[in-house]
Amino acid sequence: MSSSVNKGVELLQIQASDNHRYHKNPPYVEDPKNQINQPKVSGKILGIVFYFQVLVILLLAVLLVIRGLISTHARHHFQPLDWYPPMLTSVGLGGVTGLAWQAITKYDPSRAIRLAFWFSPLLTCAMGVLSISVGSPAGLAFGVVSILVAVVQSLYACWANPRFDHAVSMLSVCAAALPLKTITLTVLSVTAAVVYSSVLVCGIGGATATGTHIDKVFIVAIILSMAWSLQVVKNFLQVTVSHVRYLNFACGDESMDIRTSVSQTVGSMVGPICFGSVLVPIVSLVRGSARAVSLIAGDSDEFLFSCADCYSGIASRLVTCGNRWGFVYVGVYGKGIIQSSSDTWEMFRRTEMEELIDSDLTSSFCFFCGVAGGAASALAGGCWALVVHKEYATEILLYGFLVGYLISRIAMAWPQACVSAYHVAFAENPQSARFDATIPFRLQELHKNRPLAESA
Repeated sequence: MSSSVNKGVELLQIQASDNHRYHKNPPYVEDPKNQINQPKVSGKILGIVFYFQVLVILLLAVLLVIRGLISTHARHHFQPLDWYPPMLTSVGLGGVTGLAWQAITKYDPSRAIRLAFWFSPLLTCAMGVLSISVGSPAGLAFGVVSILVAVVQSLYACWANPRFDHAVSMLSVCAAALPLKTITLTVLSVTAAVVYSSVLVCGIGGATATGTHIDKVFIVAIILSMAWSLQVVKNFLQVTVSHVRYLNFACGDESMDIRTSVSQTVGSMVGPICFGSVLVPIVSLVRGSARAVSLIAGDSDEFLFSCADCYSGIASRLVTCGNRWGFVYVGVYGKGIIQSSSDTWEMFRRTEMEELIDSDLTSSFCFFCGVAGGAASALAGGCWALVVHKEYATEILLYGFLVGYLISRIAMAWPQACVSAYHVAFAENPQSARFDATIPFRLQELHKNRPLAESA
């Protein structure tokens, strides 16, 4: 009984301190029910470019498949029955793995997080061992990198273990009462991604069959197009779902459904999504590498410390130009990704939520799910190829991992969208009765631990 009373008193103290802080610096919040901004000309042009390149690459892939099948040279140097079945199996397994991850996340977030952080290193290490066993130079390089990545993942999982409980709480709160047809939209998106990827990898097989210099250019073009296109699909889902969830969290408005959000996203937001699909991964890569450099440099060497500090400063400025929380305002207000990212990050700074956002594990969780899905796809196709035709094993491993990773990230777009919408909505109005004590308790923990970290 006394522990319950103490917990209630502590919660009241947290809310009182939060109220004082946010009333002191209240964030400016736009009316989310305002009319969505009309797309700019540059956004329309970028959307047209995106759709055009999708059609061109699909046509190119079909032509490459036909040319590979009728080429006399290809018949003597390429075995389609040894290449296509393992590759297509790998792509299909990527879809199945992605759907499995999102199902586990919906029904058991705690188990999903722990499975992702422990299975991903194991599968990545297994993929590395298989790649090394192929014996090719490319396979050896890919295998060594995979094993190193598995070690880094394991160390990160151990380091992030104390934050698992908060991540589980956030996912449990945000995944509750999902809008109708969210899972249906995810399944349709994953299915479309599997079909699209299957056509493109068949095109890669056709280019591999003839093996000319121009075919290598075609393969690179197909891979880049596939990566961008699937990234756009992922962020399309993120914008669509975060729009609906933001209105749920911020306004209690449940009139917006997934179908309406999809039509609005297709109508006016394709351009910002396409640009953000290139910008945000680059900024995330720079920011992640800056964190790694800071951890490695420490404060023992003055020169390394100054370099790491400079690099971290650059990364901190870049994050205001492109971050995943910006996709929330892209969907809600129809802004560009740069303006949306700047607005959301400035709001996090005003409400002193930067440290909480930096320590959030949702993005890492989705990344680990993607790596695990990619590794599972690569293992399936690589093992098959190793048995039937060893020379194809390395490339099938590489293509299988890439496709499996991208498709799994599409399947995990909605959890990331829900958490992002929750963070943005909470930063706008922390006193809202729609929010529980999950974020205030986490902020209190971070404030308590800050003096300990500074003294250490």
